[in-house]
Amino acid sequence: MPVAGQSPLSPAASTDFDAIVIGSGIGGLVTATQLAAKGASVLVLESYLIPGGSAGYFERQGYRFDVGASMIFGFGQQGTTNLLTRALEAVNVSLETIPDPVQIHYHLPDGLELKVHKDYEKFLQELTDLFPHEQNGIRQFYDECWRVFNCLNVMDLLSLEEPRYLMRVFFQHPLACLGLVKYLPQNAGDIARRYISDPALLKFIDMECYCWSVVPADRTPMINAGMVFSDRHYGGINYPKGGVGQIAQKLVEGLEKCGGQIQYKARVTKILQTNGRATGVELASGKRYTAKRIISNATRWDTFEKLIPAAQMPTSERKWQRRYQQSSSFLSLHLGVKAEALPAGTECHHILLEDWERMEEGEGTIFVSIPTLLDPTLAPPGYHIIHTFTPSWFHDWQHLSPTAYKDRKEAAADRLIQRLERIFPHLSTHLDYQEIGTPRTHRRFLGRDNGTYGPIPRRKLAGLLGMPFNRTAVSGLYCVGDSTFPGQGLNAVAFSGFACAHRVAADLGF
Repeated sequence: MPVAGQSPLSPAASTDFDAIVIGSGIGGLVTATQLAAKGASVLVLESYLIPGGSAGYFERQGYRFDVGASMIFGFGQQGTTNLLTRALEAVNVSLETIPDPVQIHYHLPDGLELKVHKDYEKFLQELTDLFPHEQNGIRQFYDECWRVFNCLNVMDLLSLEEPRYLMRVFFQHPLACLGLVKYLPQNAGDIARRYISDPALLKFIDMECYCWSVVPADRTPMINAGMVFSDRHYGGINYPKGGVGQIAQKLVEGLEKCGGQIQYKARVTKILQTNGRATGVELASGKRYTAKRIISNATRWDTFEKLIPAAQMPTSERKWQRRYQQSSSFLSLHLGVKAEALPAGTECHHILLEDWERMEEGEGTIFVSIPTLLDPTLAPPGYHIIHTFTPSWFHDWQHLSPTAYKDRKEAAADRLIQRLERIFPHLSTHLDYQEIGTPRTHRRFLGRDNGTYGPIPRRKLAGLLGMPFNRTAVSGLYCVGDSTFPGQGLNAVAFSGFACAHRVAADLGF
Protein backbone atom coordinates (compact mmCIF):
# COMPACT_ATOMS: atom_id res chain seq x y z
CA MET A 1 0.00 0.00 0.00
CA PRO A 2 1.33 3.50 -0.77
CA VAL A 3 2.49 5.60 2.16
CA ALA A 4 -0.51 7.47 3.53
CA GLY A 5 -0.92 10.82 1.85
CA GLN A 6 1.47 10.11 -0.99
CA SER A 7 0.17 9.79 -4.53
CA PRO A 8 1.38 6.83 -6.62
CA LEU A 9 1.12 9.12 -9.65
CA SER A 10 4.36 10.69 -10.87
CA PRO A 11 4.20 14.40 -11.77
CA ALA A 12 4.46 13.48 -15.44
CA ALA A 13 1.75 10.82 -15.31
CA SER A 14 -1.35 11.26 -17.42
CA THR A 15 -4.42 12.45 -15.58
CA ASP A 16 -6.75 11.00 -18.19
CA PHE A 17 -8.11 7.59 -17.17
CA ASP A 18 -10.71 5.17 -18.43
CA ALA A 19 -12.42 5.37 -15.04
CA ILE A 20 -12.11 7.28 -11.78
CA VAL A 21 -13.68 5.77 -8.67
CA ILE A 22 -14.58 8.17 -5.85
CA GLY A 23 -14.13 6.30 -2.56
CA SER A 24 -12.56 2.97 -1.64
CA GLY A 25 -15.44 1.23 0.08
CA ILE A 26 -15.90 -2.39 -0.94
CA GLY A 27 -18.34 -1.49 -3.75
CA GLY A 28 -15.86 1.01 -5.19
CA LEU A 29 -12.90 -1.36 -4.86
CA VAL A 30 -14.74 -4.25 -6.51
CA THR A 31 -15.68 -1.96 -9.40
CA ALA A 32 -12.08 -0.73 -9.70
CA THR A 33 -10.50 -4.19 -9.55
CA GLN A 34 -12.96 -5.68 -12.02
CA LEU A 35 -12.25 -2.87 -14.50
CA ALA A 36 -8.49 -3.09 -13.99
CA ALA A 37 -8.61 -6.85 -14.54
CA LYS A 38 -10.25 -6.17 -17.91
CA GLY A 39 -7.40 -3.83 -18.89
CA ALA A 40 -8.97 -0.45 -18.09
CA SER A 41 -6.84 2.35 -16.61
CA VAL A 42 -8.37 3.07 -13.20
CA LEU A 43 -7.72 5.62 -10.47
CA VAL A 44 -9.33 5.31 -7.02
CA LEU A 45 -9.46 8.48 -4.92
CA GLU A 46 -9.82 7.94 -1.16
CA SER A 47 -10.15 10.81 1.31
CA TYR A 48 -8.88 8.80 4.30
CA LEU A 49 -5.49 7.24 5.10
CA ILE A 50 -6.47 3.63 4.39
CA PRO A 51 -9.04 1.89 2.16
CA GLY A 52 -12.28 0.19 3.10
CA GLY A 53 -14.65 2.82 4.45
CA SER A 54 -16.97 1.09 6.92
CA ALA A 55 -15.09 -2.13 6.13
CA GLY A 56 -11.86 -0.56 7.40
CA TYR A 57 -10.03 -0.89 10.71
CA PHE A 58 -8.10 1.09 13.33
CA GLU A 59 -5.54 0.10 15.96
CA ARG A 60 -5.34 1.07 19.63
CA GLN A 61 -3.06 -0.26 22.39
CA GLY A 62 -2.54 -3.68 20.82
CA TYR A 63 -6.14 -4.09 19.60
CA ARG A 64 -7.13 -4.10 15.93
CA PHE A 65 -10.77 -3.00 15.74
CA ASP A 66 -13.12 -3.38 12.77
CA VAL A 67 -14.85 -0.11 11.92
CA GLY A 68 -18.12 -1.84 11.02
CA ALA A 69 -19.74 -5.24 11.32
CA SER A 70 -17.68 -8.43 11.28
CA MET A 71 -20.46 -10.82 10.20
CA ILE A 72 -19.22 -11.44 6.66
CA PHE A 73 -21.05 -13.20 3.82
CA GLY A 74 -19.52 -13.87 0.40
CA PHE A 75 -16.46 -15.98 1.22
CA GLY A 76 -17.91 -19.35 0.25
CA GLN A 77 -16.18 -21.67 -2.22
CA GLN A 78 -19.16 -22.87 -4.29
CA GLY A 79 -21.79 -21.38 -6.57
CA THR A 80 -21.84 -17.78 -7.81
CA THR A 81 -23.01 -15.83 -4.74
CA ASN A 82 -19.55 -15.97 -3.10
CA LEU A 83 -18.81 -12.50 -4.43
CA LEU A 84 -15.91 -11.57 -2.13
CA THR A 85 -14.08 -14.76 -3.02
CA ARG A 86 -14.65 -14.07 -6.71
CA ALA A 87 -13.59 -10.42 -6.40
CA LEU A 88 -10.25 -11.38 -4.87
CA GLU A 89 -9.63 -14.19 -7.34
CA ALA A 90 -10.23 -11.84 -10.28
CA VAL A 91 -7.09 -9.89 -9.37
CA ASN A 92 -5.02 -12.89 -8.26
CA VAL A 93 -5.06 -12.33 -4.51
CA SER A 94 -6.46 -14.46 -1.72
CA LEU A 95 -7.39 -14.11 1.92
CA GLU A 96 -7.49 -16.77 4.62
CA THR A 97 -10.84 -16.89 6.41
CA ILE A 98 -12.12 -18.53 9.58
CA PRO A 99 -15.57 -20.18 9.51
CA ASP A 100 -18.12 -19.31 12.19
CA PRO A 101 -20.53 -22.14 13.12
CA VAL A 102 -23.20 -19.71 14.39
CA GLN A 103 -24.36 -16.61 12.53
CA ILE A 104 -26.11 -14.93 15.47
CA HIS A 105 -27.08 -15.66 19.04
CA TYR A 106 -30.35 -13.78 19.61
CA HIS A 107 -31.30 -12.41 23.06
CA LEU A 108 -34.84 -11.10 22.52
CA PRO A 109 -37.90 -10.00 24.53
CA ASP A 110 -39.95 -12.46 26.58
CA GLY A 111 -36.93 -14.72 27.10
CA LEU A 112 -36.59 -15.63 23.41
CA GLU A 113 -33.07 -17.06 23.12
CA LEU A 114 -32.00 -18.66 19.85
CA LYS A 115 -28.86 -19.46 17.87
CA VAL A 116 -28.80 -19.41 14.06
CA HIS A 117 -26.53 -22.36 13.33
CA LYS A 118 -24.74 -22.81 10.02
CA ASP A 119 -26.40 -26.24 9.93
CA TYR A 120 -29.80 -25.44 8.40
CA GLU A 121 -31.69 -28.34 9.98
CA LYS A 122 -30.23 -27.57 13.39
CA PHE A 123 -31.44 -23.97 13.10
CA LEU A 124 -34.94 -25.02 11.99
CA GLN A 125 -35.15 -27.51 14.85
CA GLU A 126 -34.16 -24.91 17.45
CA LEU A 127 -36.72 -22.45 16.07
CA THR A 128 -39.41 -25.15 15.87
CA ASP A 129 -38.75 -26.10 19.50
CA LEU A 130 -39.68 -22.54 20.44
CA PHE A 131 -42.73 -22.42 18.15
CA PRO A 132 -43.87 -26.06 17.73
CA HIS A 133 -47.33 -25.00 16.47
CA GLU A 134 -45.65 -23.21 13.53
CA GLN A 135 -43.47 -26.15 12.46
CA ASN A 136 -44.83 -26.33 8.91
CA GLY A 137 -44.87 -22.55 8.39
CA ILE A 138 -41.28 -22.18 9.57
CA ARG A 139 -40.04 -24.72 7.05
CA GLN A 140 -42.20 -23.35 4.25
CA PHE A 141 -40.94 -19.80 4.73
CA TYR A 142 -37.24 -20.61 4.96
CA ASP A 143 -37.49 -23.18 2.16
CA GLU A 144 -38.96 -20.44 -0.05
CA CYS A 145 -35.91 -18.33 0.78
CA TRP A 146 -33.84 -21.22 -0.55
CA ARG A 147 -35.77 -21.15 -3.82
CA VAL A 148 -34.73 -17.52 -4.29
CA PHE A 149 -31.14 -18.30 -3.40
CA ASN A 150 -30.96 -21.29 -5.73
CA CYS A 151 -32.09 -19.09 -8.63
CA LEU A 152 -29.33 -16.57 -7.84
CA ASN A 153 -26.69 -19.20 -7.24
CA VAL A 154 -26.65 -20.66 -10.76
CA MET A 155 -25.96 -17.44 -12.67
CA ASP A 156 -23.16 -14.91 -12.83
CA LEU A 157 -24.35 -11.85 -10.92
CA LEU A 158 -23.56 -8.96 -13.26
CA SER A 159 -25.32 -5.86 -14.58
CA LEU A 160 -29.07 -6.05 -15.06
CA GLU A 161 -28.66 -2.94 -17.22
CA GLU A 162 -26.69 -4.82 -19.89
CA PRO A 163 -29.06 -6.38 -22.46
CA ARG A 164 -26.57 -8.91 -23.86
CA TYR A 165 -25.89 -10.24 -20.37
CA LEU A 166 -29.61 -10.54 -19.64
CA MET A 167 -30.24 -12.43 -22.88
CA ARG A 168 -27.34 -14.79 -22.28
CA VAL A 169 -28.40 -15.53 -18.71
CA PHE A 170 -32.03 -16.05 -19.71
CA PHE A 171 -31.13 -18.58 -22.42
CA GLN A 172 -28.73 -20.37 -20.05
CA HIS A 173 -31.06 -20.39 -17.00
CA PRO A 174 -34.64 -19.60 -18.10
CA LEU A 175 -36.36 -21.16 -15.07
CA ALA A 176 -34.07 -19.40 -12.59
CA CYS A 177 -34.65 -16.05 -14.31
CA LEU A 178 -38.41 -16.50 -14.28
CA GLY A 179 -38.20 -17.45 -10.63
CA LEU A 180 -36.35 -14.25 -9.76
CA VAL A 181 -38.76 -12.08 -11.75
CA LYS A 182 -41.56 -13.50 -9.63
CA TYR A 183 -39.82 -12.40 -6.40
CA LEU A 184 -38.55 -8.97 -7.51
CA PRO A 185 -41.74 -7.11 -6.43
CA GLN A 186 -42.18 -9.02 -3.16
CA ASN A 187 -40.99 -8.38 0.39
CA ALA A 188 -39.98 -10.97 2.99
CA GLY A 189 -42.87 -10.01 5.27
CA ASP A 190 -45.43 -10.75 2.55
CA ILE A 191 -44.01 -14.26 2.13
CA ALA A 192 -43.70 -14.89 5.87
CA ARG A 193 -47.36 -14.05 6.52
CA ARG A 194 -48.48 -16.59 3.92
CA TYR A 195 -47.17 -19.37 6.13
CA ILE A 196 -46.93 -17.98 9.67
CA SER A 197 -49.51 -16.39 11.97
CA ASP A 198 -47.88 -16.36 15.43
CA PRO A 199 -47.18 -12.64 16.22
CA ALA A 200 -44.05 -13.47 18.25
CA LEU A 201 -42.59 -15.54 15.42
CA LEU A 202 -43.36 -12.78 12.90
CA LYS A 203 -41.55 -10.37 15.23
CA PHE A 204 -38.58 -12.71 15.18
CA ILE A 205 -38.57 -12.67 11.38
CA ASP A 206 -38.71 -8.87 11.55
CA MET A 207 -35.53 -9.01 13.61
CA GLU A 208 -33.98 -11.53 11.23
CA CYS A 209 -34.38 -8.87 8.53
CA TYR A 210 -33.63 -5.83 10.66
CA CYS A 211 -30.23 -7.07 11.81
CA TRP A 212 -28.81 -6.57 8.29
CA SER A 213 -31.36 -4.46 6.37
CA VAL A 214 -32.24 -2.08 9.29
CA VAL A 215 -35.93 -2.33 8.36
CA PRO A 216 -38.53 -4.98 9.30
CA ALA A 217 -39.60 -7.82 7.02
CA ASP A 218 -42.41 -5.94 5.26
CA ARG A 219 -39.83 -3.45 3.89
CA THR A 220 -37.06 -5.99 3.19
CA PRO A 221 -36.95 -7.25 -0.42
CA MET A 222 -37.45 -11.01 -0.69
CA ILE A 223 -34.48 -11.24 -3.08
CA ASN A 224 -32.18 -9.91 -0.36
CA ALA A 225 -33.75 -12.07 2.34
CA GLY A 226 -33.41 -15.16 0.18
CA MET A 227 -29.72 -14.45 -0.28
CA VAL A 228 -28.94 -13.83 3.41
CA PHE A 229 -31.19 -16.45 5.00
CA SER A 230 -29.77 -19.17 2.76
CA ASP A 231 -26.14 -18.21 2.18
CA ARG A 232 -25.47 -18.29 5.92
CA HIS A 233 -26.15 -22.04 5.70
CA TYR A 234 -24.52 -22.50 2.26
CA GLY A 235 -21.33 -20.44 2.04
CA GLY A 236 -21.56 -19.60 5.71
CA ILE A 237 -20.20 -16.74 7.79
CA ASN A 238 -16.44 -16.49 7.41
CA TYR A 239 -14.21 -14.00 9.20
CA PRO A 240 -11.09 -12.71 7.40
CA LYS A 241 -7.91 -13.57 9.28
CA GLY A 242 -6.35 -10.31 10.40
CA GLY A 243 -9.66 -8.47 10.50
CA VAL A 244 -12.28 -7.15 8.09
CA GLY A 245 -9.86 -4.43 6.96
CA GLN A 246 -7.85 -7.14 5.17
CA ILE A 247 -10.55 -7.39 2.48
CA ALA A 248 -9.93 -3.83 1.29
CA GLN A 249 -6.16 -4.18 1.71
CA LYS A 250 -6.13 -7.27 -0.51
CA LEU A 251 -8.35 -5.66 -3.12
CA VAL A 252 -5.95 -2.70 -3.28
CA GLU A 253 -3.05 -5.13 -3.66
CA GLY A 254 -4.87 -6.77 -6.55
CA LEU A 255 -5.79 -3.41 -8.08
CA GLU A 256 -2.15 -2.36 -8.18
CA LYS A 257 -1.07 -5.74 -9.56
CA CYS A 258 -3.39 -5.09 -12.50
CA GLY A 259 -2.02 -1.62 -13.11
CA GLY A 260 -4.71 0.35 -11.28
CA GLN A 261 -3.83 3.17 -8.89
CA ILE A 262 -5.13 4.49 -5.59
CA GLN A 263 -4.45 7.84 -3.99
CA TYR A 264 -5.05 8.53 -0.29
CA LYS A 265 -5.84 11.84 1.42
CA ALA A 266 -7.49 12.74 -1.88
CA ARG A 267 -10.86 14.24 -1.00
CA VAL A 268 -13.05 14.79 -4.03
CA THR A 269 -15.11 17.98 -3.70
CA LYS A 270 -16.62 18.26 -7.16
CA ILE A 271 -17.61 16.12 -10.14
CA LEU A 272 -16.67 18.08 -13.26
CA GLN A 273 -19.06 18.22 -16.20
CA THR A 274 -18.68 19.27 -19.82
CA ASN A 275 -21.90 19.87 -21.75
CA GLY A 276 -23.85 17.89 -19.15
CA ARG A 277 -21.46 14.93 -19.16
CA ALA A 278 -19.29 13.87 -16.19
CA THR A 279 -15.69 14.18 -17.36
CA GLY A 280 -13.55 14.49 -14.24
CA VAL A 281 -13.20 15.37 -10.57
CA GLU A 282 -11.68 18.14 -8.52
CA LEU A 283 -9.96 17.54 -5.18
CA ALA A 284 -9.94 19.77 -2.10
CA SER A 285 -6.35 20.60 -3.05
CA GLY A 286 -7.52 21.99 -6.38
CA LYS A 287 -5.99 19.11 -8.35
CA ARG A 288 -8.13 17.86 -11.23
CA TYR A 289 -8.26 14.46 -12.91
CA THR A 290 -10.22 13.56 -16.03
CA ALA A 291 -11.64 10.22 -17.16
CA LYS A 292 -14.01 8.70 -19.69
CA ARG A 293 -16.23 7.46 -16.86
CA ILE A 294 -16.74 8.66 -13.27
CA ILE A 295 -17.97 6.23 -10.59
CA SER A 296 -19.14 7.49 -7.19
CA ASN A 297 -18.92 5.19 -4.20
CA ALA A 298 -20.29 8.04 -2.06
CA THR A 299 -23.90 7.92 -0.92
CA ARG A 300 -26.41 9.31 -3.40
CA TRP A 301 -27.01 12.24 -1.03
CA ASP A 302 -23.32 13.11 -1.08
CA THR A 303 -23.10 12.51 -4.84
CA PHE A 304 -26.10 14.60 -5.91
CA GLU A 305 -26.14 17.29 -3.22
CA LYS A 306 -22.43 17.92 -2.67
CA LEU A 307 -20.24 16.55 -5.47
CA ILE A 308 -22.87 17.80 -7.92
CA PRO A 309 -24.71 20.95 -6.77
CA ALA A 310 -28.16 20.20 -5.38
CA ALA A 311 -29.65 22.69 -7.84
CA GLN A 312 -28.50 20.40 -10.66
CA MET A 313 -30.03 17.24 -9.15
CA PRO A 314 -31.70 15.17 -11.90
CA THR A 315 -35.45 14.57 -11.62
CA SER A 316 -34.85 10.83 -11.27
CA GLU A 317 -32.80 11.44 -8.10
CA ARG A 318 -35.51 13.65 -6.61
CA LYS A 319 -38.01 10.86 -7.23
CA TRP A 320 -35.65 8.35 -5.61
CA GLN A 321 -35.34 10.55 -2.52
CA ARG A 322 -39.13 10.63 -2.24
CA ARG A 323 -39.14 6.80 -2.11
CA TYR A 324 -36.09 6.33 0.13
CA GLN A 325 -34.71 8.07 3.18
CA GLN A 326 -31.48 7.89 5.14
CA SER A 327 -31.29 5.19 7.76
CA SER A 328 -29.85 6.11 11.13
CA SER A 329 -26.18 6.14 11.85
CA PHE A 330 -24.67 4.18 14.75
CA LEU A 331 -23.12 4.49 18.13
CA SER A 332 -20.08 2.21 18.02
CA LEU A 333 -18.56 1.10 21.30
CA HIS A 334 -15.20 -0.65 20.96
CA LEU A 335 -14.06 -2.46 24.08
CA GLY A 336 -10.94 -4.36 25.02
CA VAL A 337 -11.78 -6.77 27.85
CA LYS A 338 -10.12 -9.46 29.90
CA ALA A 339 -10.86 -12.98 28.62
CA GLU A 340 -12.73 -13.89 31.81
CA ALA A 341 -15.43 -11.36 30.84
CA LEU A 342 -16.85 -13.92 28.41
CA PRO A 343 -18.78 -16.93 29.76
CA ALA A 344 -17.82 -20.35 28.42
CA GLY A 345 -19.46 -21.11 25.09
CA THR A 346 -19.92 -17.46 24.07
CA GLU A 347 -20.61 -17.04 20.34
CA CYS A 348 -19.03 -14.40 18.10
CA HIS A 349 -22.16 -12.45 17.11
CA HIS A 350 -25.12 -11.39 19.24
CA ILE A 351 -28.30 -9.34 18.92
CA LEU A 352 -29.82 -7.91 22.12
CA LEU A 353 -33.27 -6.34 22.42
CA GLU A 354 -35.43 -6.04 25.54
CA ASP A 355 -38.61 -4.49 24.07
CA TRP A 356 -40.08 -5.24 20.62
CA GLU A 357 -41.52 -1.72 20.44
CA ARG A 358 -37.99 -0.28 20.50
CA MET A 359 -36.49 -2.44 17.72
CA GLU A 360 -36.18 0.45 15.23
CA GLU A 361 -35.56 3.22 17.76
CA GLY A 362 -32.28 4.90 18.58
CA GLU A 363 -30.32 2.68 21.01
CA GLY A 364 -33.02 0.03 20.70
CA THR A 365 -31.38 -3.00 19.12
CA ILE A 366 -27.79 -3.77 20.12
CA PHE A 367 -25.45 -5.57 17.72
CA VAL A 368 -22.39 -7.30 19.19
CA SER A 369 -19.32 -8.80 17.53
CA ILE A 370 -16.44 -10.52 19.33
CA PRO A 371 -14.03 -11.26 16.45
CA THR A 372 -11.22 -12.42 18.75
CA LEU A 373 -13.23 -15.60 19.41
CA LEU A 374 -12.37 -16.44 15.79
CA ASP A 375 -9.02 -14.63 15.42
CA PRO A 376 -7.24 -14.14 18.79
CA THR A 377 -4.39 -12.22 17.09
CA LEU A 378 -6.54 -9.07 17.00
CA ALA A 379 -6.01 -8.47 20.75
CA PRO A 380 -3.19 -8.92 23.26
CA PRO A 381 -2.95 -12.42 24.82
CA GLY A 382 -5.62 -12.96 27.45
CA TYR A 383 -7.92 -10.25 26.09
CA HIS A 384 -10.86 -9.97 23.69
CA ILE A 385 -12.52 -7.31 21.56
CA ILE A 386 -16.21 -6.60 22.08
CA HIS A 387 -17.55 -4.32 19.35
CA THR A 388 -21.04 -3.06 20.13
CA PHE A 389 -23.10 -0.84 17.88
CA THR A 390 -26.64 0.47 18.05
CA PRO A 391 -28.69 2.86 15.89
CA SER A 392 -28.30 6.55 16.65
CA TRP A 393 -29.41 9.68 14.78
CA PHE A 394 -27.05 12.45 13.76
CA HIS A 395 -29.37 15.23 14.96
CA ASP A 396 -29.08 13.93 18.54
CA TRP A 397 -25.35 14.78 18.51
CA GLN A 398 -25.46 18.22 16.90
CA HIS A 399 -24.90 21.62 18.51
CA LEU A 400 -23.06 20.29 21.57
CA SER A 401 -20.11 21.94 23.22
CA PRO A 402 -16.95 19.79 23.43
CA THR A 403 -17.64 19.11 27.11
CA ALA A 404 -21.31 18.25 26.53
CA TYR A 405 -20.35 16.00 23.59
CA LYS A 406 -17.80 14.14 25.72
CA ASP A 407 -20.26 13.75 28.60
CA ARG A 408 -22.99 12.46 26.29
CA LYS A 409 -20.61 9.90 24.78
CA GLU A 410 -19.57 8.65 28.22
CA ALA A 411 -23.20 8.34 29.33
CA ALA A 412 -24.07 6.40 26.17
CA ALA A 413 -21.13 4.04 26.73
CA ASP A 414 -22.26 3.43 30.31
CA ARG A 415 -25.81 2.62 29.15
CA LEU A 416 -24.55 0.13 26.57
CA ILE A 417 -22.21 -1.59 29.01
CA GLN A 418 -25.00 -1.90 31.57
CA ARG A 419 -27.27 -3.53 28.98
CA LEU A 420 -24.48 -5.83 27.77
CA GLU A 421 -24.19 -7.25 31.28
CA ARG A 422 -27.36 -9.23 30.53
CA ILE A 423 -25.13 -11.32 28.24
CA PHE A 424 -21.76 -10.77 29.93
CA PRO A 425 -22.31 -10.43 33.70
CA HIS A 426 -19.90 -8.07 35.51
CA LEU A 427 -18.51 -6.83 32.19
CA SER A 428 -17.71 -3.44 33.70
CA THR A 429 -15.17 -5.01 36.05
CA HIS A 430 -13.16 -6.53 33.19
CA LEU A 431 -12.63 -3.48 30.95
CA ASP A 432 -9.15 -2.75 29.64
CA TYR A 433 -9.84 -0.28 26.81
CA GLN A 434 -12.89 1.72 25.76
CA GLU A 435 -13.65 4.03 22.82
CA ILE A 436 -17.01 5.23 21.53
CA GLY A 437 -17.85 6.67 18.12
CA THR A 438 -21.00 8.62 17.27
CA PRO A 439 -22.81 9.57 14.05
CA ARG A 440 -20.47 12.58 13.95
CA THR A 441 -17.53 10.17 13.95
CA HIS A 442 -19.08 8.20 11.08
CA ARG A 443 -19.63 11.36 9.05
CA ARG A 444 -16.10 12.60 9.66
CA PHE A 445 -14.15 9.43 8.88
CA LEU A 446 -16.47 7.69 6.40
CA GLY A 447 -17.66 10.78 4.51
CA ARG A 448 -21.30 9.71 4.65
CA ASP A 449 -24.03 12.32 4.89
CA ASN A 450 -25.23 12.41 8.52
CA GLY A 451 -23.17 9.24 9.07
CA THR A 452 -26.04 7.23 7.58
CA TYR A 453 -25.78 3.46 7.23
CA GLY A 454 -27.55 3.70 3.88
CA PRO A 455 -30.98 4.15 2.27
CA ILE A 456 -34.16 2.56 3.60
CA PRO A 457 -37.69 2.75 2.13
CA ARG A 458 -39.85 5.59 3.41
CA ARG A 459 -42.84 3.26 3.14
CA LYS A 460 -43.58 -0.26 1.97
CA LEU A 461 -42.36 -0.58 -1.61
CA ALA A 462 -42.56 -3.33 -4.23
CA GLY A 463 -39.49 -5.35 -3.28
CA LEU A 464 -36.36 -4.33 -5.16
CA LEU A 465 -38.12 -2.56 -8.00
CA GLY A 466 -37.52 0.87 -6.48
CA MET A 467 -33.74 0.51 -6.14
CA PRO A 468 -31.72 2.30 -8.84
CA PHE A 469 -29.05 0.53 -10.84
CA ASN A 470 -25.57 1.90 -11.49
CA ARG A 471 -26.13 4.30 -14.37
CA THR A 472 -27.41 7.76 -13.48
CA ALA A 473 -29.21 10.52 -15.37
CA VAL A 474 -25.86 12.32 -15.72
CA SER A 475 -24.07 10.96 -18.78
CA GLY A 476 -20.76 9.34 -17.89
CA LEU A 477 -21.57 9.15 -14.16
CA TYR A 478 -22.31 5.89 -12.32
CA CYS A 479 -23.05 5.11 -8.68
CA VAL A 480 -21.98 2.03 -6.76
CA GLY A 481 -22.49 0.83 -3.19
CA ASP A 482 -25.45 0.58 -0.84
CA SER A 483 -27.45 3.32 -2.61
CA THR A 484 -27.77 1.07 -5.65
CA PHE A 485 -29.27 -2.35 -6.40
CA PRO A 486 -29.33 -4.64 -4.42
CA GLY A 487 -28.73 -2.46 -1.32
CA GLN A 488 -26.92 -2.77 2.00
CA GLY A 489 -24.43 -5.34 3.27
CA LEU A 490 -20.90 -6.26 2.27
CA ASN A 491 -21.88 -8.97 -0.21
CA ALA A 492 -24.63 -6.73 -1.62
CA VAL A 493 -22.23 -3.86 -2.33
CA ALA A 494 -19.82 -6.37 -3.88
CA PHE A 495 -22.71 -7.38 -6.18
CA SER A 496 -23.17 -3.70 -6.98
CA GLY A 497 -19.46 -3.48 -7.79
CA PHE A 498 -19.57 -6.42 -10.17
CA ALA A 499 -22.65 -4.97 -11.88
CA CYS A 500 -21.18 -1.47 -12.14
CA ALA A 501 -17.87 -2.69 -13.59
CA HIS A 502 -19.71 -4.86 -16.12
CA ARG A 503 -21.87 -1.93 -17.25
CA VAL A 504 -18.92 0.52 -17.43
CA ALA A 505 -16.75 -2.01 -19.28
CA ALA A 506 -19.50 -2.56 -21.85
CA ASP A 507 -19.88 1.20 -22.30
CA LEU A 508 -16.12 1.59 -22.74
CA GLY A 509 -15.94 -1.27 -25.22
CA PHE A 510 -13.83 -3.64 -23.08
